[in-house]
Amino acid sequence: MIELKFNIEGGDFDSAGTASSETKKKLQQLNVDSKVIKRTVVALYEGEVNIAAHAYRGVVTVKVSDHQILAILKDEGPGIADISRAMMVGFSTASPKVREMGFGAGMGLPNMKKNADDLQIESTPGVGTTVTMSFVF
Repeated sequence: MIELKFNIEGGDFDSAGTASSETKKKLQQLNVDSKVIKRTVVALYEGEVNIAAHAYRGVVTVKVSDHQILAILKDEGPGIADISRAMMVGFSTASPKVREMGFGAGMGLPNMKKNADDLQIESTPGVGTTVTMSFVF
């Protein structure tokens, strides 16, 4: 098993994308199917942007085994008060500043769900959120 770990700071949109980019390189080296790589990278990027937009800080862990990619995105932040509402396309709690930068359209979590084979969200308001995604190949 291969494990990659990335730290993400809230508000650091310049670094958002590092985890997905580095994961893509590693998956290509491992000859993972390009369609699986694309789905993984899209979902990871959405998660990284969510951490940058909504949390104080977070850690992205990617574990690659023989037939599965497991991505765990754990943040410290305000959490998600209503997960089912947050899963609705277009729903966003992004600040005006985040929206001015072109983020916060309310597509992050729905896009993560669309691309992952499995998506689980655990969140405690005032503590943070953990999103676990798996991609089978």
